[in-house]
Amino acid sequence: MTLVDQLAEAHIQQALDGGALDRLPGRGQPLHLDDDSLVPPALRAGYRLLKNAGFLPPELELVREIREVESLIARLDHGEEHRRACARLALLRSRLGSRGREPSLLLERGEYRDSLIRRLDKQD
Repeated sequence: MTLVDQLAEAHIQQALDGGALDRLPGRGQPLHLDDDSLVPPALRAGYRLLKNAGFLPPELELVREIREVESLIARLDHGEEHRRACARLALLRSRLGSRGREPSLLLERGEYRDSLIRRLDKQD
C-alpha cells in the first residue's frame, strides 16, 4: 500500500469513527459499479466512452456476431444452411483477423467474456 493509500485509509477511518458517513444516502446498500478491472488500462476510457454512447467497439461487435453464428451452427443439421453459416463464420473470423489483431484473451474465455455475452444478450 502506498503512502497516499495509507493517508486516504486513515482519513476514511477517521470519518467512520466520527460518524460523518452515517447519514449518507444508500448507506448499507451494495454499490453498483461496472467492473472493468479485467479490461486493459489503455482501453478502459475508450470502452467506457463507447459504452456510454450505446456503441460496442468494432472488435466486440464482430466477436458477438461470431458467437451468434457459432451458436446457430451448433443447432443446424448438416446441409445448405449449415454450409452457409460456416462460410459466414469464416468471413467474420477473417474480418476480425484483418483488423491486425485477434480479440483479447479476455474476450475468448472466462468471466469477463461471459459477462459481456450476458449484457449483449440483454440489449437484443
